[in-house]
Amino acid sequence: MKPTLLILAAGIGSRYGGIKQLDQFGPNGETIIDYSLYDAIRAGFGKVVFIVRQEIKDSAEQIFAPKLKGKIEYDFAIQGVQSYVPQDLGSVERVKPWGTGHATLCAWEQTDTPFAVINADDFYGYDAFSTMAEFLTSDTNDKQHAMIGYELKRTLSENGTVSRGICVERADHNLESVVERTKIFEEGGKIYFEENEERTELAPETPVSMNFWGFKPSMFPITRDLFEEYARVNLHTPKAEFYIPTVMTYIIKRGLGDCRVFRVSSDWFGVTYPEDKPTVQASLLALHANGEYPDTLW
Repeated sequence: MKPTLLILAAGIGSRYGGIKQLDQFGPNGETIIDYSLYDAIRAGFGKVVFIVRQEIKDSAEQIFAPKLKGKIEYDFAIQGVQSYVPQDLGSVERVKPWGTGHATLCAWEQTDTPFAVINADDFYGYDAFSTMAEFLTSDTNDKQHAMIGYELKRTLSENGTVSRGICVERADHNLESVVERTKIFEEGGKIYFEENEERTELAPETPVSMNFWGFKPSMFPITRDLFEEYARVNLHTPKAEFYIPTVMTYIIKRGLGDCRVFRVSSDWFGVTYPEDKPTVQASLLALHANGEYPDTLW
C-alpha cells in the first residue's frame, strides 16, 4: 500500500501574524504546501490528509482540491480543542491547538497505512520525501518508525529564535532521544538554546527534527493514551502543547519501538517570522530557475 502524508496545517502562527500555511511564496503564488504535495506525489505517496482548524478548512479545500483532483487521494481532518479529550473532563477553555502530537492523533480516522507527518510551513526538498516514501513502503516492522534529520546550522532564522527537536543518535542510526527546544538562536558565531534564562551552546552539526516523521499505525493508540493523560494534567494550562517528540521519546524509552534517523544533505527553509518571507521567496525562485521544479507545479 502506498503511504499517506499528513500535513500539520492547524497552527495559528502567532509570530508570523497570519495564516502562513496558506500564504503565497512561489513565483506563481504557490504555498509551501504546494511544493510538499508536488514532491510527495512524485515520491510515491498515495494519499494526503490536511490537518486543519475548522475555520480554515473551506479555504484550504478551495486552494488544494482542484490541484490534487485526479493526481492523489486527499482528505481533511479537524484538530479541535475537544478532540480526543476525555469526556469526563468537560469543556476545554483554550484557543491555541494542543500541539503537533495531538494534531497527528486527530488524523487517525483518515489514516490506515504507514504515514509521514510534516509541517505545512516548511520546505523539505524532494530527497526527504523520496527517502521517507521508500522507508514506509519497504519496512514492514510495525515498531520501526523514522525521522528526517537536518543539521541545526541549516535550520536557523536570521529574524529571531526558532523551535527545534534536538536529537541524540545511537550507533545503529536509531534515535536515542529528542527534546523540543523552543528558543534557539545564533549569536557571535555560536548557536545556543535558552531555557529558564540559562544559555546552553549547541554544536552546528547537531541533528534536529524539523517535524518530518515516518510512523507505522501502531503509534496511534500509544499517542491516544499519552494525550489523554497529558490533557488531564494540563487541562488548566491553556498554552501547554503535546509534541510529537513527546510521543517518540515515550516509544523509545518504554521499548515500544525504534526510530531510524535519515540524514539528508538538502537545505531546509521555512517561515517563522514575516521577515522570513523574502528569503523563502528567493530560495523558491532559485529552485525554479535551476530546473529543480517546472515553471508551474500544476
